[in-house]
Amino acid sequence: MGFFLVYKLGRHLATGNTAEAFRNARRVWDGERALGLPAENAVQSLLLHGDTLVRAANTFYATVHFPATVLFLAWLYWRRPAHYLWARRVLAALTAAALVLHLVFPLAPPRMLAWTGMIDTGAVHGPSVYGPPATDQLSNQFAAMPSLHFGWALMVAVGLIAATRTRWRPLWLLHPLLTLLVIVGTANHYWLDAVVAAALLGLALAVLRAPRRTAGPVAAVPGARRAAERPPLVGAGR
Repeated sequence: MGFFLVYKLGRHLATGNTAEAFRNARRVWDGERALGLPAENAVQSLLLHGDTLVRAANTFYATVHFPATVLFLAWLYWRRPAHYLWARRVLAALTAAALVLHLVFPLAPPRMLAWTGMIDTGAVHGPSVYGPPATDQLSNQFAAMPSLHFGWALMVAVGLIAATRTRWRPLWLLHPLLTLLVIVGTANHYWLDAVVAAALLGLALAVLRAPRRTAGPVAAVPGARRAAERPPLVGAGR
């Protein structure tokens, strides 16, 4: 929880560069088209085929990001202590790098740009996690790049793949894929926000190597010794 509060404080400190955030938005949008990336409108148009679908996407955006990461870390803490330390450090490194980029490159999200043809699905269809930018005291709405929604989701998938043995573990990659479609379709992020988040995560993973999967005890985390002394559960490696 303390880590999350630091993250929110850092985002709040990055407010105040509205004009630059909109200039950067134009650069990102034009840059994506120059790179041949499809317009984010294509994903949003799919969501807007039905009110139920778009509300589900808005709900996913509002409710899954932080709880899923907490549950991921909690599971690692109790079942894979060595992987818990590694994942926590990677997430800390990713978030710290993201906060720096939020400060030096403020960016307005697509939902604020009428000329893109996209709408703020949260405001129109609900539920929405943001109020008017001028009066929002809880978040910095001009911190679109990188997307920590996507970066954290990708780390959850990578961490679970690294920490488990089941042959179905690559399916965890569906979590960041769904997150990507949601953050783009709801007009909260650009494609490049996810690309930059993935690149920063890749750098963190290159520096902070994952431990080997092992059944042996790891005493570096409080409670790890007690967890190791408990009788093994059937399917504990799955």
